[in-house]
Amino acid sequence: MTQVLKYAAFTTVPSGGNPAGVVLDARDMSDAEMLAIAAELGYSETAFLLSTGERKYRIRFFSPLAEVSFCGHATIASSVALGERIGPGTVELTTQAGPVPVEIAADPAGGITATLTSPPTSTRPASEEEVRLALATLGWSADDLDPAYPAHVANAGNDHLVLAAATRDRLADLDYDFDALGKIMAELGWITVHLFWAESPTVFHARDPFPPGGIIEDPATGAAAAAFTGYLRDLGRLDDGTVLTIHQGVDMGRPSLLRCAAISGDARVKVSGTAVSIQ
Repeated sequence: MTQVLKYAAFTTVPSGGNPAGVVLDARDMSDAEMLAIAAELGYSETAFLLSTGERKYRIRFFSPLAEVSFCGHATIASSVALGERIGPGTVELTTQAGPVPVEIAADPAGGITATLTSPPTSTRPASEEEVRLALATLGWSADDLDPAYPAHVANAGNDHLVLAAATRDRLADLDYDFDALGKIMAELGWITVHLFWAESPTVFHARDPFPPGGIIEDPATGAAAAAFTGYLRDLGRLDDGTVLTIHQGVDMGRPSLLRCAAISGDARVKVSGTAVSIQ
């Protein structure tokens, strides 16, 4: 019988963060079996690992509806689960979006912190039509956006529409058309819409609708955080090595903490977080 572990990522308490399923031994499992497990579990993603060598794994991610090329929170959850079993050090993960090395370290509080190096990031300005469609389904107006942060489509293994809310209250008041936004995202290839508010140049609050996965909202989205970090760097708003703090899940009652940093001379970024078993 397949053992499915359950972890909450980007938190130190089971009631926080983003839950993920983790299957550490997915040998001989079919795509249909993986999707069925992810659908039954109902988390935004479940990770399936296959050992390919010493501290090397192929990893696949399934939402309840489909496979996803890269998922940050399930990577953190899987890496903490591995760290509890094989100890600190680097693990080499191979995703559909490319290699993702993860540094696993014991933290002073007795837990484990995992730091992933994302697939290469990229970003482009969103078109006026893309923004118009997204705002209509969110129930936002152009005045609800912060002009200091232009709308972009950012990538770190998946595409994410990035929109800046002008106020914290606007971000907190999220009530969108799930079906309409899901249709637009499917047509345009966005995996989440990354909505954020800038508390300061290095502290942000985020929310991520995830209709393509059948999820209204993600409590923590490592892949979007990586893409967002690359977006800030490409806009010239982030120096290499500066650590960003992203608060997510607060408005859902599942507070999450993500820390991100750009890498000097590298299109990739680092995303760090903890995870805790919820079994």
